[in-house]
Amino acid sequence: MRNNKSPNTLKPNKLKPQRKAAIKKSTLRPEDVKIVLFNKPFDVLCQFTDDQNRQTLADFISIPEVYAAGRLDRDSEGLLLLTNCGQLQHRLTTPGKKTQKTYWVQVEGTVSDDAIKALQQGVELKDGMTLPAQVKRLSPPQLWPRNPPIRERKNIPTDWLEIKIIEGRNRQVRRMTAHVGYPTLRLIRVQIGPYRLEDIESGGYVVLNRL
Repeated sequence: MRNNKSPNTLKPNKLKPQRKAAIKKSTLRPEDVKIVLFNKPFDVLCQFTDDQNRQTLADFISIPEVYAAGRLDRDSEGLLLLTNCGQLQHRLTTPGKKTQKTYWVQVEGTVSDDAIKALQQGVELKDGMTLPAQVKRLSPPQLWPRNPPIRERKNIPTDWLEIKIIEGRNRQVRRMTAHVGYPTLRLIRVQIGPYRLEDIESGGYVVLNRL
């Protein structure tokens, strides 16, 4: 089921504020499994409630009993997977499972071959070395406009990279590109394991009834 309505036409989530993030461990029948692939817009929190009146998942998704499998920073966009299946959530978020995540990243500057090689081999961050990543240049993708637009500096070009990692450290991709001298301007997650963003519009979602 596809829901690509504009965010302004979606009904707000009516679940109680004390909604918990834990998924029951009881075994679901295959036909009861829900998987929501959501294209998270910029400046939306990966939670259903917020005491500062910021935008949350509740402004876009009204499906009961689904919870985010992992997180996506408020200033990042793209694929967020929500589910009512604890086994799937565990498989996608447990570090030992090494679930691959793919990001399209717009950075400031023209990225050098040496920088790409460094990212591929792993870089030393404050919390330790990153694991080797798959990194390649990317032609500027056709995307929805970001609101607000990124801040580009005059006379400084930008590049796009596709970065695939199997870790999930806090703001890892942003820290990786900054470490090699290319600050991230826009970051979009396009794939988690076998699940792809594809043509879901920003603020829209698709519901799958299969693992």
